[in-house]
Amino acid sequence: MYFPTSVARQFCTVPLLPNAPPEPVLGITPSPYRSLFCTLTRNGIAIWRVRPSAMLAYLSRTSTSVEEHGENQSAHWSVDGMRIVIRTTKSYLVLASLHQKPDETPYGTPRSGSSTLRTFLSGAGEALPLQALVIRFEGVIQVEGNLLSVSPRKYYILFSTRNPSSVQRIPWPMAHSSESHGGDEGRDDDYESWSLCEQNFQWLIDANVSISNISSFRGTEVESWITSDGRAYLVQLIESDVSDTAGTHSEGTQTDEGTFASGSWHSRMSNDSTNLRSILRWQGTCIHDVEVPKWVQKRKQVHPDEEPRTDDYEQPRRAVKVVVNMKFSLIAIGTHCGNVEYTTFLSQPGAASKPQVLETPQSYHIKDRGPVCAMEWSSDGYVLAVGWEKGWAIWSVAGRCLAWSFGSENRTDESKIKDMFMDGIRDLFWAPGNFELFVLSNTDGRISDGQLFAIPFAKSAATGQHIPDNAEYAFLQMDDRVLVYRGADQPDMSVINPESDVWQHIKIPQKYLATNWPIRYSAISADGRLIAIAGRRGITHYSSTSGRWKSFADELQEKAFTVRGGLLWFHHVLVAAVEVGRSWQLRLYSRDLELSNQNVLYRESLTSPAVILSLVDNSLLVYTTDNTLLHYLIVPTADTIKLHLAGSISFEGVIANPNAVRVLSWMIPTAQKQLGDPVGDLAVATVLMMVGGELVLLKPRKSGDQEVRYDMQILADRIEFCWIHLRGIGSLENSLWGYDGRGMRVWLNALTIEAPSESASESRTRTGHVRESVNVPLDFYPLSVLMDKGIIIGAEHESSLGSTLPFVTFRHATSSHLFLHHILRFHLEAGQVEEAVSFASHYQHLVFFAHALEILLHTVVESEASSEDVAKNAEDSILPSVVEFLDHFDVALDVVVGCARKTEMTRWRRLFAIVGDPKTLFETCLSSQRLRTAGSYLIVLHSLEQLDTGHDDAFRLLKSAVAAKDWQLCRELLRFLHSMDDSGAVLKEALAQPFMSEAQV
Repeated sequence: MYFPTSVARQFCTVPLLPNAPPEPVLGITPSPYRSLFCTLTRNGIAIWRVRPSAMLAYLSRTSTSVEEHGENQSAHWSVDGMRIVIRTTKSYLVLASLHQKPDETPYGTPRSGSSTLRTFLSGAGEALPLQALVIRFEGVIQVEGNLLSVSPRKYYILFSTRNPSSVQRIPWPMAHSSESHGGDEGRDDDYESWSLCEQNFQWLIDANVSISNISSFRGTEVESWITSDGRAYLVQLIESDVSDTAGTHSEGTQTDEGTFASGSWHSRMSNDSTNLRSILRWQGTCIHDVEVPKWVQKRKQVHPDEEPRTDDYEQPRRAVKVVVNMKFSLIAIGTHCGNVEYTTFLSQPGAASKPQVLETPQSYHIKDRGPVCAMEWSSDGYVLAVGWEKGWAIWSVAGRCLAWSFGSENRTDESKIKDMFMDGIRDLFWAPGNFELFVLSNTDGRISDGQLFAIPFAKSAATGQHIPDNAEYAFLQMDDRVLVYRGADQPDMSVINPESDVWQHIKIPQKYLATNWPIRYSAISADGRLIAIAGRRGITHYSSTSGRWKSFADELQEKAFTVRGGLLWFHHVLVAAVEVGRSWQLRLYSRDLELSNQNVLYRESLTSPAVILSLVDNSLLVYTTDNTLLHYLIVPTADTIKLHLAGSISFEGVIANPNAVRVLSWMIPTAQKQLGDPVGDLAVATVLMMVGGELVLLKPRKSGDQEVRYDMQILADRIEFCWIHLRGIGSLENSLWGYDGRGMRVWLNALTIEAPSESASESRTRTGHVRESVNVPLDFYPLSVLMDKGIIIGAEHESSLGSTLPFVTFRHATSSHLFLHHILRFHLEAGQVEEAVSFASHYQHLVFFAHALEILLHTVVESEASSEDVAKNAEDSILPSVVEFLDHFDVALDVVVGCARKTEMTRWRRLFAIVGDPKTLFETCLSSQRLRTAGSYLIVLHSLEQLDTGHDDAFRLLKSAVAAKDWQLCRELLRFLHSMDDSGAVLKEALAQPFMSEAQV
């Protein structure tokens, strides 16, 4: 899904000022909108632009300021991105603000001729002019009590202290308090302080702690706290009215077990009523619990007045970083020992889920990662970037490790390696579009500059929009190009050959990308020939037949709209969900016409923004933010093409968060397909959705008043991608494929899935999900399923360090996996031999068909040989069914002997007891002129000591090989006869046979 590619960019962090000494960078922090970021040193701060990556402003603190207030420790952006709060080592807050200087340019134009300048083209996102910024010092705030953590908010600054253990907030200092509120005097901007104690924070497992880290999450009112004992909490500040008669007694009561609890905090009188007062309360729940050593607990009891410090003991599972993935309802927790744990939001009060500990691939050079230093989810929620003291890694949302780097034991000369981030990362963040990961490497004292790098990534286009065509093709997008897998159009052997270069690189037009970076949506047509791209504004599309891109000739028309909700191809017509001003439309463009407002084939207005589009035959499905599914029929006319609204249905109360819907499709019953009116498809269709990480089926049913209602069936959770094949081959029709980070889970004929009853618990997993029909384990990341070839195509990360190059090169290698034997085994285990034969007959023309059957037989033989149940009860064996299935194909004899030669001889007795006597099989091959197969059986007979003493079998085969003029087989047989007798008597006897004289002639 995400794969590092090419080489990393390295930046110089020393400001271009006279006599500016190089200083190690302590941290990098992106602005809320990710267009800017800051680098922090012990005595200065610099503001950078992400694209083009350039330093725009620098503020250096004087030596007096550093000595009096302490060195810089961490930097934090305000919500509006116009202020920065710097925490110092002496518990001070240094405030700085950013101001634009529209009349100045930070960098001048090179002194070159006009003809020379025209040859320099702007890169991706570099056409917009650089804005000059200046950092102004606003003041210093002294915080008493040993400042621990800072978290700026819209109207105030929230921070925590150690002595006393408290959480406090102060308003942003300015001349007029109403300036930041836009005249809203009623905003809560007073000073507040909450002391950590058991009476106030009853939901804390141990209230005798301090808050070591506070992190807020944009777009939500939820934040995370890490306490000094290593526990992590999700908390929320709420405001409620409490009557005076209730007093403080009601404020400190405990709520239902496992839910957010509250305590009595600082209160003030309400302006609305004299008998009501408004209080601010913290409520929270523990998401990461650790076992605190008994000696620490005992120390607290003996010395209650001592400063509460519990962060000086070694607890491996102590939380050090917490990041929340709102799109998948997932929480990642980094620990002191280096482990990263996934945990989910609490679905029920008190129902804590067991965390998933992420595992890095086994490698000889992974020794000690050190503690987690930095973590961040990508903006689409699909991957997590983690930096350790001695390495880094990229994980998928389901726990698949996509890329990693640990240690440097295999390097001969570390002084020549410029990519220091390979040895450890201090800080990191994802750039807009998630095509680059900015990392700050650890410094080992060798140099004080060159710590900042940007690692480029290629990612699946399905991360932007998960439409069927994007999932059908292995379709990757990079910062300035797209990659399309063309192996499906190649011969069979080219598909399974990992050395085949079957990726087509298509560069995106520089003019479009320079002003509309980053790319947000990419779509490919059903035949893989047409590609459409949408960035910040407008669209552009490409045809592999002509090799040409088409873009808007009028830049004003291009910048007048932005794609929101996705785009897809219907034959040569591009369907795009766009936003124009504050209105939303569906637009249809033709590939054959130039892009312009005058050439729009059709416009359809929407009442709400589109979340996702999907195309099934000529039905266009549109899901909007108001929880409505719209069904349009695409109707071609004599002159143009238009959309006809066939129906709509609301999923209010069924889907809690419409923005979490990532996949949309449906399955129509066969009777409706053949005989029904397409306008009525919505009433009978089984709707497939992926909501967050849940794979959901919505099955329709009509109530007594003929109103259509839907029964929700959750098939699985933590699914990253899914493929649905409405026109699959044989039993794969209407099959559903989902990848969960470990393997491919396949539900055959998803239309027949019913909600299991309480008695039918065998088809239901422990979590209540429907068990899949087939599970295909994979050791790479899948990108597409080639249904007609029976292959799953994917990629895996590779990195190399040349002996003469000072940097690391990244690439993704193509991998493949046959899935035929998995489907066949499912049918055979169910006793469906005829269904298995029918399914396999669709693939018997493939070059590797016999190989797939051999894998099936080998897998069954090995699994039953090691299974105790089969050994006790022969009726549980499916080997007889496998052999019966193989007898329907001409390659059966080749498959059996090929499996035997790859299996231990101890397995042969049971195999040939079912298949038949190998001597009989040898005779069958000899009589049917399958000479090479007969040669393989000859080796089996020799191993079983069933060859006749006169070597007549070998001589007869040799005679047939001579008659067929298969000289290669003759040489192998003669070599075999020589190996049977070191004296050479058997070989001499063979050469003396009459038919050998014909060979000499």
